[in-house]
Amino acid sequence: MRLGVLDVGSNTVHLLVVDAHRGAHPIPMTSEKTILRLAEQLDEKGQLSKAGADQLVRAVAAAKASAKRSGCEDLMAFATSAVREAGNSSEVLDRVRTETGVELKVLSGEDEAKYTFLAVRRWYGWSAGKLLSLDIGGGSLELAVGRDENPDLAFSVPLGAGRLTRTRFKKDPPRRSEVRETTEWLAEQLAPVARKLKRAGEPDRVVATSKTFRTLARLTGAAPSSAGPRARRVLTDAGLRQLIAFISRMSAHDLAELEGVSTSRAHQLVAGALVAEATMRALSLTQLEICPWALREGVILRRLDHTDGTDPSDTGRHGQTGARWS
Repeated sequence: MRLGVLDVGSNTVHLLVVDAHRGAHPIPMTSEKTILRLAEQLDEKGQLSKAGADQLVRAVAAAKASAKRSGCEDLMAFATSAVREAGNSSEVLDRVRTETGVELKVLSGEDEAKYTFLAVRRWYGWSAGKLLSLDIGGGSLELAVGRDENPDLAFSVPLGAGRLTRTRFKKDPPRRSEVRETTEWLAEQLAPVARKLKRAGEPDRVVATSKTFRTLARLTGAAPSSAGPRARRVLTDAGLRQLIAFISRMSAHDLAELEGVSTSRAHQLVAGALVAEATMRALSLTQLEICPWALREGVILRRLDHTDGTDPSDTGRHGQTGARWS
């Protein structure tokens, strides 16, 4: 079947269309992104602004129309930290449903970690042994570890690249004191989670997913996207430290000129690198492998596991995921 997955994140609204069936490798057909930066449109009371809600409604409506044109039999739509944390989340979700017919499922941070872990497990298979997966988003950092398809431990901490850029940096590029203080603060924030993960035992394979880690790996010498998803890509602690020393002195405008850095995310690259480095240090990691699959693929794979299209773990907090083709 042809499926669409709509990911409403802190930075972008991303529609991925795939051809897939149960037990098969999902084949990407189209991918469309709309840059909204919803997390930056929360007002001083923590509510999504009317302008932000207007943009979200338009983006979801456009994505639904595109999915329909692409022949999608189903559209799975979900939102992560930006919508989850908005004080007026319920009102925004109701408006999206009323005006577009799309019901956004708001994933918890733990859900994000679990779906991402599932995607990583399916990509590497059982031979990978105990997996540790890491994912830096705009609003949060997800971590999960385990030997099965459901992780033994799954965590989400509010240490996303966009969030730290907004809350920790006042200058572009950030002051050296801001970088130093943020590095020390991150170590404190990560210590409790790191202790729990270390008690779970040493992983056989450590994997990182999503845009921030892919960009950092590319800037430290990993293969470009043109080499295909199966090219082995790694990020080392030594390479990351050298990279931070370089990029922390550059403005967002200059960072956007670097190969592999998107204009929409250049402003939060330094913060993302600091989160990555602090996480590796807290967990005593010297190297990460970059997995091409992440949250969206995990959502698709879980959907395919259930022939009736439902997820038994879905408690319906904000309604069923999906869209009416009306």
